[in-house]
Amino acid sequence: MAASAKRLELRVSGAGDALDRFEAMWNRVAERRAAKPLEVLSFSDLSLLLKTLTPARWALLDALSSTPAASVYELAKRLGRDYKNVHTDVAALAALALIEKDADGLRVPWQAIRAELRLTK
Repeated sequence: MAASAKRLELRVSGAGDALDRFEAMWNRVAERRAAKPLEVLSFSDLSLLLKTLTPARWALLDALSSTPAASVYELAKRLGRDYKNVHTDVAALAALALIEKDADGLRVPWQAIRAELRLTK
C-alpha cells in the first residue's frame, strides 16, 4: 500500500478517546509540529460496530472498493440483492462516510479499513 493511501481506522471507544485525540492534535499545533490527520470512526461498543457493519454491508463495501457503481440500482443488481435493502445500506454507510455518493455514482474513498479491538482489564 502506498504511503499516500487513504486509511480509515475503526475503534470501539468512549468519548475519552476522542478527547485524547483532540488534545494530541492541539499539542502538535501548539508546538508548531506538523498536524497529521487521523481518520477514525469510533463506536461506543462492539455490538454497535457489528450492527452497523453487517456482513451484507461489508460485502457492499468490498464490491464498491474494487468497482464503483453508477447507481444503487446497478449495485443491487451486481450484488443480487433487493434494491430497497441496498438503498438502506448505502444510506447508512454514506452517513458514516464509509462510501461517497456524487454525480458519478457510488465509491469507497478508502484503500484500507483497519479495526483494532482491545480487551480491557
